[in-house]
Amino acid sequence: MPEDTVLVAFSGGLDTSWCVAHVRETLRRPVATVTIDTGGFDAAELARIEARAKDLGSARHVTVDGRAAVFDRFVRFLVAGNCLRGGVYPLCVSAERIVQAEETARVAREIGATAVLHGSTGAGNDQVRFDVAFHVLLPGVEVLTPVRELQLSRQQEFDFLAARGFPAKLEAKTYSVNRGLWGTTIGGGDLHRPSRPVPSDCWPDTADPDAAPAGGVTVAIGFERGVPVSLDGRAADGVSLCRRLAEIANPHGVGRGVHTGDTILGIKGRLAFEAPAALVIVTAHRELEKLALTKLQNRWKDQLGAFYADLVHEGLWFDPVRKDVEAFLASSQRVVSGTVTLRLVRGRIEVVSVDTPASLLGRMGAVYGEGSRAWTGEEARAYSKIYGVPSVLAARRDADLDALARGESPDGGKRSR
Repeated sequence: MPEDTVLVAFSGGLDTSWCVAHVRETLRRPVATVTIDTGGFDAAELARIEARAKDLGSARHVTVDGRAAVFDRFVRFLVAGNCLRGGVYPLCVSAERIVQAEETARVAREIGATAVLHGSTGAGNDQVRFDVAFHVLLPGVEVLTPVRELQLSRQQEFDFLAARGFPAKLEAKTYSVNRGLWGTTIGGGDLHRPSRPVPSDCWPDTADPDAAPAGGVTVAIGFERGVPVSLDGRAADGVSLCRRLAEIANPHGVGRGVHTGDTILGIKGRLAFEAPAALVIVTAHRELEKLALTKLQNRWKDQLGAFYADLVHEGLWFDPVRKDVEAFLASSQRVVSGTVTLRLVRGRIEVVSVDTPASLLGRMGAVYGEGSRAWTGEEARAYSKIYGVPSVLAARRDADLDALARGESPDGGKRSR
């Protein structure tokens, strides 16, 4: 590639199309482009994006299939941690951005680019995710962000391209939609107004739950060491499993959600999402763990899973603590194997059954609420008495302190004055 080449992370949309033209004409630097598919494009769309990049003057365009990387390096740990930010949102975008940044950095090194460019604005989380990743992976390489720095309107970008004869679309979009392997996020419009209900027209793929078939559909997900590996008894790689599960769940209105939370920038954000595969898999995995793991394992996993979700979501994936958490999560999944059957019906995910050889339920002949061959009645009575000693001691202490406050001695007599 020519000296001083700028590599543009190219989506084919208006912003990054303007970026290519801006770099060539205004900055007068050669441009290469890279598109990383993390589950949001089909073959026809990828071909259109490549043709557009070349029309705009890209000297070289590279297309990277990053879907397997999203699943193998990120989704497996998001599942292991049952990661749902705010208890609802399965981080549909965060992992994708890291893969996109990593692959952009790899291509930049391969072609000898002296600068990389991303089209993030100054208002969202993505700018931080890309910036942090590029500074870690490409030390000394210039990071360009003209959309953020110049703050042009979409109309200005459109006019710039149109004046130079480049085909572009200026759509009056109510919602910004980002599709990926782990789900789709929807932002904009009335979603910014939490006092209003979510508009019915904002959902691009899932059916209206109220209009979905009443009988629903049943699916069975097989796990090996915490990783989903089969659907309805058929082995499947992670990408195929997620895609097929979404196809099954969408007609039943499963996977919709709304998340309100804190952005990296410190302000509040609100978005809608469709993540049928993510929510079904995490629901199944959590139920499997309830049988296979101990109480303390599950308790610590809840805390570390939330912490891991924060690392991924907030652009801190490159902090060394991430590997430490992943080591714990991987260790915890040693016995998390089995099959979970679920019913998807009118927007709901219902667990039907869990089958695992690692179940702790009923072992040693102990059945909750019925009886146990693991201990005698006398041993249970003694256990209960000892188990309650801290509570008994605290209650007696509080009674004594109350008596002292009333001017009485702990034994109930009056204190001398």
